Amino acid sequence: MGINSNRVEHYSGSGHPRHEHTETAPAPRAEEEKSARHQPLQSTLIDMGSRRDVEENTSESLLLTAADGSRLRRSNRTPSAATPALVFSTLVAVCGSFVYGAAVGFSSPAQTGMMEDLGLSLEEYSVFGSILTIGAMVGAIMSGKIADQLGQRWTMGLSQIFCLFGWLAILYSQAVSWLLDAGRLFIGYGIGVISYVVPVYIAEITPKNLRGAFTNVNQLMIAIGISVMWLVGIVIPWRKLALIGTIPCLLQVLGLFFIPESPRWLAKNAAEIREYTETLHQLSKTGVFDLFQPEYARSLIVGVGLMVLQQFGGVNAIAFYANSIFISAGFSSSIGSIALGIVQIPFTILGVLLMDVAGRRPLLMVSAAGTCLGCLFLGVSFLLQDLQEYKGLSPILALVGVLVFKGSFSLGMGGIPWVIMSEIFPMNIKSSAGSLVTVVNWFGSWVVTYFFNFLMKCSTEGTFFLFSGVCCLTILFVAKLVPETKGRTLEEIQASMNPLTESVT
Repeated sequence: MGINSNRVEHYSGSGHPRHEHTETAPAPRAEEEKSARHQPLQSTLIDMGSRRDVEENTSESLLLTAADGSRLRRSNRTPSAATPALVFSTLVAVCGSFVYGAAVGFSSPAQTGMMEDLGLSLEEYSVFGSILTIGAMVGAIMSGKIADQLGQRWTMGLSQIFCLFGWLAILYSQAVSWLLDAGRLFIGYGIGVISYVVPVYIAEITPKNLRGAFTNVNQLMIAIGISVMWLVGIVIPWRKLALIGTIPCLLQVLGLFFIPESPRWLAKNAAEIREYTETLHQLSKTGVFDLFQPEYARSLIVGVGLMVLQQFGGVNAIAFYANSIFISAGFSSSIGSIALGIVQIPFTILGVLLMDVAGRRPLLMVSAAGTCLGCLFLGVSFLLQDLQEYKGLSPILALVGVLVFKGSFSLGMGGIPWVIMSEIFPMNIKSSAGSLVTVVNWFGSWVVTYFFNFLMKCSTEGTFFLFSGVCCLTILFVAKLVPETKGRTLEEIQASMNPLTESVT
């Protein structure tokens, strides 16, 4: 080992450099100093389990990034297996995803019982159902900044407090429509925050070879939440159904005390590691208008574009009005709803398993092709009904169309846009960009669900042919613009998406 004369900087507790001249710089000494500087961060991460478990769990994620997303420092360890700490942290996070799915799935099975028990008109219940998306848009707007201040972990806790109060307001309401609406609005706000924070948190704690599958568990739990509400709602009254909605809220709040914070959030905010780069001091000052710079154009187009295409492909129109679609097509709504609730779970699991094997782009294109085919089946079903042709075939085509659409959507288009959203934005714009993308998603959901009935009155078959065209456009969009992110670190993805940014060396 050679001996060099080097100028070495040591950092005091205050963060100011202290210079000294040394004749030797042995590697073990440097490694000890490096380890000592990281000690506070490591201690923070050990909220559960051993230090080794947490380091293995998050070593790929312990990267310090500059304002433009460039890589500054990285661990040499590359984990390849899921540790108990990682699995537990993911399960706690996706309790919020279950709440999201439960909130979306609640209104359909509860409609008849609530209208009868509380004397609600159809207009009043429509307000109750749709106000969820208004609350979600507000929550999505605020989610990024709240996560910047509190961290993803406690932001999830805050969102669950809103959801818990919302479910309790619905549970104890007695013919007071404003209390029902307030409860639904609170739940909407909570899931608006959750829809951004959960996939970002999972992506930031997970190694690159597992990131796609683990992040897509978010979509799996949303699907399970919807299915549980649809299936259980057939046999229990709506108040007990609302009570079920409180259970995952409480489970997540308790679980948050035993999981670590996102390492990247710690890297951006912890005083112990700000010494590595002055640019980290500016990260919290990034505003929404900084998104519209040329270097972020592709990331923004991909993130926003996927959410627009996801929603305007008709997913929430079909999910919210599945019963009406089945009845209009002459099929049993109860049988159709049960089949719909069952089919999405195995296809979502298949998407989770294939995410880091097949890659994001192939799954997206196969999924979009399937949703296109499902909408075509629905369009043809209603066209045959209007023409009074093949009357026995029309209901079967409607059922097959809905199931093909929902299964295909669960395979890729449901979860992958959220996975990609969590991967493509550098740290300095992640909160603002993530909030914008999430707002676009919820706004698209509101537009489609609000205008769906009007479109159906104008042309039933034309509505589904329109959705089919959007799904076809999605295939072209993915083929031309969406990058493959499988097996790449977040820094590598962001560098390729934002080529105009300068590296920090």
